[in-house]
Amino acid sequence: MERKIILENIEVEGIRSLEVYRKNGGYKSIEKALKTMTPDEVVNEVKTSGLRGRGGAGFPTGMKWSFIDKKSGNPRYLVCNGDESEPGTFKDRYLLMNIPHRLVEGMICSAYALGANTAYIYVRGEFKQVIGILNEAIKESYKAGLLGENILGSGYDLDLYVHTGAGAYICGEETALLESLEGKRGNPRLKPPFPAIKGLYGCPTVVNNVETLANIGWIVNNGGEEYAKIGIGRSTGTKLISACGNINNPGVYEIEMGLPVEEFIYSDKYCGGVKGGKELKAVIPGGSSVPILPKELILKTAGGEPRLMTYESLSEGGFITGSMLGSGGFIVYDEDACIVRNTYNFSRFYHHESCGQCSPCREGTSWMESVLHRIENGEGKMKDIDLLVSIASKIEGNTICPLGDAASWPVAAAIRHFRHEFEFHVLHPEIVKNVKHGSLEKYMEVPAVTGE
Repeated sequence: MERKIILENIEVEGIRSLEVYRKNGGYKSIEKALKTMTPDEVVNEVKTSGLRGRGGAGFPTGMKWSFIDKKSGNPRYLVCNGDESEPGTFKDRYLLMNIPHRLVEGMICSAYALGANTAYIYVRGEFKQVIGILNEAIKESYKAGLLGENILGSGYDLDLYVHTGAGAYICGEETALLESLEGKRGNPRLKPPFPAIKGLYGCPTVVNNVETLANIGWIVNNGGEEYAKIGIGRSTGTKLISACGNINNPGVYEIEMGLPVEEFIYSDKYCGGVKGGKELKAVIPGGSSVPILPKELILKTAGGEPRLMTYESLSEGGFITGSMLGSGGFIVYDEDACIVRNTYNFSRFYHHESCGQCSPCREGTSWMESVLHRIENGEGKMKDIDLLVSIASKIEGNTICPLGDAASWPVAAAIRHFRHEFEFHVLHPEIVKNVKHGSLEKYMEVPAVTGE
């Protein structure tokens, strides 16, 4: 039987309200944690669970918590990263809109475990409706004595605030988020020092994703060992997946880790197959920043094993034949999709969202967009394809934050797996110019013309 942890009871009428949420078992973890467990015991349960960060990096959550500085005597902070901006990713917004108390409950348990008395939810500025829903949930929690001073008579105090971002993708990076939270321009910081030592206002800070924190209440209630029984290997628990693209059933799904990718795509329970009965061409499994994989590599690994929805299986083969689970933004492309056009659109996004602090990213994203624009509009040359690969390699690993990697990986992977499409754009510019919004596949057998 498939387990639901984060989306459990999400379809119950009125579940947004504190009253209905509590009637369906909400906030029991607060009483258990604050009255029967020490902060270290909560941290140990999270370690035992094997929960990994759900924002994209997949770093073990309990281990991250254990790094927080407890010796300095400075105040500690918990910050929730709700700045969901990755193209193709919309699972956090769905969670916050429908069951906001799941996050609030998880944050109270987490802040208690960390010894933090102040916590923030940093939310993307465009999410106006979400911000209103969150503020109402927090107001209800204060009124019920679940936030504020002496929560449930435990002697523990916690204040929780919603902070609205200004719509910058770069603020999804935790140190840029902290800069923004302090009222500065959202530029990523050099690390070390890491936020666990010197974060918000120069104090020890833990930054976790919405989905990550939403798991904590369940783990406290049921124990880390029970959570670890769900999933497979080091990919424990469940994962929210934002499914979109050329599929019959786009939406947000909570899956158990270890589900075969093929089942996720073709089962009526999930994506429901490729729209219009067309052939699957490719999938980006973890949001726009991870490498695209063609059909033959997304359904099976290079070794012929079924590809699974886990951190390990999706990354098997490295970036040569693998990708990443990332933020869970699962984008499906059918046989008619133009990979060049798709890659150009992503490059426009990353160029626009670069903070400009690092020259490889500032200049490199601009060049990648320009060259891809040239190719997509029938003005490219054959040497442009290798130029793109070269630019991507100069950006990757040479920037303060991962935005440079996020911009370069999609370009390198698209050329690695679909080089023939880039070459076709160069060799047949007139066809490309005349078929702007349709499929180029039927033209692929056209004899080549001379190209540089």
